[in-house]
Amino acid sequence: MRAPAYTSPILWVLFSTFLWTVVFAALKIIDASISVFQLMLLRYLGAFLTIALILSFKGGIRTYLSARPVSHFLRATTGVGGAVAITWASSRMPLVDATAIGLLYGVFAMALGAIFLKERVSFPQLISVCVVLSGVALVMLARGAFQQGVYAFAAIIAVLGAVSFAIEGVLIALLGRRETAWTVMLYVTVYGFLIMAPLAWIYWQAMPLQVAIFCMLLGPVSLLAQYGTIRGYREAPLTVVAPIDYAWIVFSVLLGVLIFGEIPGLLTFVGCLVILIGGAILTVVRSR
Repeated sequence: MRAPAYTSPILWVLFSTFLWTVVFAALKIIDASISVFQLMLLRYLGAFLTIALILSFKGGIRTYLSARPVSHFLRATTGVGGAVAITWASSRMPLVDATAIGLLYGVFAMALGAIFLKERVSFPQLISVCVVLSGVALVMLARGAFQQGVYAFAAIIAVLGAVSFAIEGVLIALLGRRETAWTVMLYVTVYGFLIMAPLAWIYWQAMPLQVAIFCMLLGPVSLLAQYGTIRGYREAPLTVVAPIDYAWIVFSVLLGVLIFGEIPGLLTFVGCLVILIGGAILTVVRSR
């Protein structure tokens, strides 16, 4: 029996999504009163030190310089911009509402993949996406999403953040097919550090040494997550792998239960099951 289509890239994206879930939960894990800009700056620093060390054994950094620095800068800018937009929106509206809006990036990414990468979306893929989105809706409703009114301007910023993440997904797909994974990770690490440095300086707060070390250790974890994302986005159409990112809801629920003691209700479990069913459909659907 032939293996399901795109199983390997889907597993890579699932793996990277799990790691990103841990990275994004870092502030809650350490329970520290530092800004997200500080955490991201130290994360980029740890990632750069790690990748510089690795590349020193693989021919040096110069070996992995790119002829497309502008594209890499755009990718880093859209990624950081999306994170800042969602973070700001979350501070101006209920977090669950901002998160629900941010999840639209998967839909935007599929649309952009179909438009700019000429990837055709088959009917079974549309069905699987609808299943995934239905699961997302159930989880969000179970957590009380959009029951506290609509915050128009903050919602617009959150949508712009989702669009920014979708554009980043297209750029990852393009760069991942034209550059080595090490080149892509090197440039986003350097550019990300440079972009975050002034923001971190403005909002800098004193922190314990162990917190700083923990934040820097997130660098190697994020590099491994990036590698999984690049592998998945390079080996399969964006229309296949983009919706897999919704699995972060499942992982966040598991993380909440195991680490924070947050026991979800029945509706949340049903929503997670629906998301998994949608992901399973994607593993057996071949893009035509």
